Amino acid sequence: MSEWLYEAGIGENRAALIEGGEIVEAYIEPDDGGLSLGTVAEARLIERPGAARAARIAFADGSEALLDAIPTGLSEGRSLRVEIVREAIPEAGRPKAPRARIAAEGATIAPGPDLLARIAATGIAVRHGHPHQPDDLEAAGWSELLEEAASGEIGFSGGQLRMSVTPAMTLFDIDGTPPLEPLAIAGARAAAHAIRRFGIGGSTGVDFPTLPDKSARNRVVEAFDAAMPQPFERTAINGFGFLHVVRRRPRASLPEWLALAPDAAELRALLRRIEREGPTDPTDHRISLQLMAALDQRPDWLTTLHRRTGRPHLFRTV
Repeated sequence: MSEWLYEAGIGENRAALIEGGEIVEAYIEPDDGGLSLGTVAEARLIERPGAARAARIAFADGSEALLDAIPTGLSEGRSLRVEIVREAIPEAGRPKAPRARIAAEGATIAPGPDLLARIAATGIAVRHGHPHQPDDLEAAGWSELLEEAASGEIGFSGGQLRMSVTPAMTLFDIDGTPPLEPLAIAGARAAAHAIRRFGIGGSTGVDFPTLPDKSARNRVVEAFDAAMPQPFERTAINGFGFLHVVRRRPRASLPEWLALAPDAAELRALLRRIEREGPTDPTDHRISLQLMAALDQRPDWLTTLHRRTGRPHLFRTV
């Protein structure tokens, strides 16, 4: 039986698709994530495209997006109605702006579907988790999933995946002990599961142990295909053991969100644990300087914690 677990948390909403007691897909929706996919809004053209570049548009709140295929003759400063077709992608030093297109004629200004609406649209049952209930999300491995997404270290039977997120692609390296074909097959399944669990889109590379036998390489990609839901495209495994996978990339992956502001992500996870504590648990918390700095930037999170728990909480640095 499959079901979505959904939590409206402090600073973020979170959802996990549970199958057989394990998380097979997971998403975090930060409260400051920007324009969502499918949003229709009014914007202003601020820069026409140069060679091989998209146009730049700005919204009323000052945020910007890239626009493809602008109408001929549209001058800078003109207003236009657009639809977001890719959300912002966080990257160190150079985040990718959202991408937009001219909205369909008659399109109504409205935000795109949020995380709850997206998972409800799958047709799979959605169960809402609340702090006073048993922590089924944690029982399914939520903390372990966050640790894997943040560290890039993902274990599987007989080996380990090492994940690296780069601006160009997400890379998986498979480590383990011989025999190499069973290791590569197990690694292929683990990589496919990780891509799905973390919502990884765009280009992904998987570096397998070198298998000189083409039939063995074919068995490895068959294992990958069986574990990876469509739609996706891939190459064959080349003679150096490299597989290139491409999936649609409508938004940032879970590892990208955690890497964008790791202290804020750690703080949100801490607030989740505190929110679930009982009335007799301490309300005086010692945290690092980095987490205190993150909390100082979002005092509304502390206000929400006080309101949800019905108790004031004091945070001090270690």
